Amino acid sequence: MLIRLDDRAADLGAEVGVFGGSGFYEFLDDAVDVEITTPYGAPASKVSVGTMAGRRVAFIARHGDAHQFVAHRVPFRANVWAMASLGVRSIVAPCSVGTLQPELAVGDFVVVDQLVDRTNGRSDTFYDVGSGNSMPGSHGPVHHQPFADPYAESVRRPLIEAGAHVEGLTVHDGGTMVVINGPRFSTRAESQWFSAMGWSVVNMTGYPEAVLAAEAGIPYASVALVTDRDAGVADGTDEHGPVTMEMVMEVVGQNVDTVKQLIEHALPHLPE
Repeated sequence: MLIRLDDRAADLGAEVGVFGGSGFYEFLDDAVDVEITTPYGAPASKVSVGTMAGRRVAFIARHGDAHQFVAHRVPFRANVWAMASLGVRSIVAPCSVGTLQPELAVGDFVVVDQLVDRTNGRSDTFYDVGSGNSMPGSHGPVHHQPFADPYAESVRRPLIEAGAHVEGLTVHDGGTMVVINGPRFSTRAESQWFSAMGWSVVNMTGYPEAVLAAEAGIPYASVALVTDRDAGVADGTDEHGPVTMEMVMEVVGQNVDTVKQLIEHALPHLPE
């Protein structure tokens, strides 16, 4: 069932937004699809709104229903604007990452608490001076977003605690995610540099999603699934080969249900 946002926005009652990452294209079994138009074009996918664990949830597949948007082409502003239009009061952002530290194993989850932006050329603000596309309620042409702590503790903490309710799951509390532009993976030298800096995981989509949510005033947190050891990370065994999309998607496929379980256990404790 497809509806237009203006027809029943108040009735949808979306409380929590979820952005699905690579391989995570569906989340809600019983949902309506919402057509939303934003000043930045259409979101990456249809917006599905349904109920899970007693909460009304809005879901967008970050890369599109058929993974048609590579990382640097994801319509981040349209995605976040759509969630804001629905009135969500928090956003959970699952994503896949490569590990940069030997103690983080493939299949582990990391609820990151810091971010390093190594992207380029991405539109990363709603406050474009002279664009005519500023967030409603902005005052004046210049806005500098506080961003010292990119992830809201009110969303992080329920995700961490939810890990105790999923059998066999290892969830790490905290870590720094470095976001690269993509669509290529890191060179061995880059990977070794990131690791030497003490950063925890590497990803292609964590920015500007996080800062756009902050500008929209929506508490946001990311839960990262470790899908691979990045190209230059030693793990005490023979040197492993380069990271490929096939190996990433294989681990994602094995953990889609786990991601759903983790979010389902966290939902009742997210901001109301």
